[in-house]
Amino acid sequence: MQLYALCDQSTLDKKNYTLEAFVALCNRHDAQIIQYRNKSGDLDVITQQLKTLRALWSKTLIINDTFLLHPFCDGVHLGQEDLYKVDRDPVTALKKIRSAIGKEKLIGLSTHNKEEIDQANRLDLDYIGLGAFRATRTKEDAAPLKERLDALAAGSKHPVAAIGGVRFEDVFENVKYRVISSALYGED
Repeated sequence: MQLYALCDQSTLDKKNYTLEAFVALCNRHDAQIIQYRNKSGDLDVITQQLKTLRALWSKTLIINDTFLLHPFCDGVHLGQEDLYKVDRDPVTALKKIRSAIGKEKLIGLSTHNKEEIDQANRLDLDYIGLGAFRATRTKEDAAPLKERLDALAAGSKHPVAAIGGVRFEDVFENVKYRVISSALYGED
């Protein structure tokens, strides 16, 4: 199971962490993917952060939500609501996004239940995020899947990244990636 590290700018700011320090943590824990998430920065700030990360990180770099920034990374991770901002039909939305970013870029999609996994199975995706596994401070409204996550993951035709409150010691049978955020800092 590979480590997929979530680099959330608001968390970095709260902890007074630099991107350099975050990448050092990722290297120490042998992460294979970094997803950069910045929900409050403008496009110029996010672009600069991605350029900095790319200079520091030679492995897979994913941007959260903002698929227009695909030139600066290896792919995009979308939430369910991000699809519907592009088109009311998820298949058409993914076709538009894939056309915009190209076949060589990765696309991941957050899922939370069997229905969203079934829908994702019909989409041109490279992986799904599934969760939340546990309750988290950043997404308090998420209903934790707990032990049901692994069984749900078995229904995905795409590789699965377990998201939300995942810790280093968590083991799954049907999950390819453990998405770790606060546990990188020694929390949870």
